[in-house]
Amino acid sequence: MNVFGERLKSLRDKNKQSINELVLELNKKYETSISKSMISRYENGQSDPKMEIVRILADYFDVSSDYLVGISDMQVKPLKFKIHEDVETIAAHHEGEDWTEEELEEIRRFKEFVKSKRKNNQE
Repeated sequence: MNVFGERLKSLRDKNKQSINELVLELNKKYETSISKSMISRYENGQSDPKMEIVRILADYFDVSSDYLVGISDMQVKPLKFKIHEDVETIAAHHEGEDWTEEELEEIRRFKEFVKSKRKNNQE
């Protein structure tokens, strides 16, 4: 089964693009040299793309690489965000609110809980 090729063709069809149109946009936007025959071979399961090509196509179609290669059925890229290291910064975003030491400590504990949960999910 050629999940990558099927998903690539499906995304291209969804965008109502010919292979030629896709290749022109990819090469312009990413300064690559992808050919029409490469895309055709990917879609027909005759060739497997290098990871860099998967990354480019995932970015172009705004899907995750995992979706494109069939590891996941979720198209959406996971959200990335940073947790502020300084709890005072978090509290400062709530102007006009006074924070007790207990509340600030609870924010610190919650921050650590979220970081721990993320670490456990990555293992």
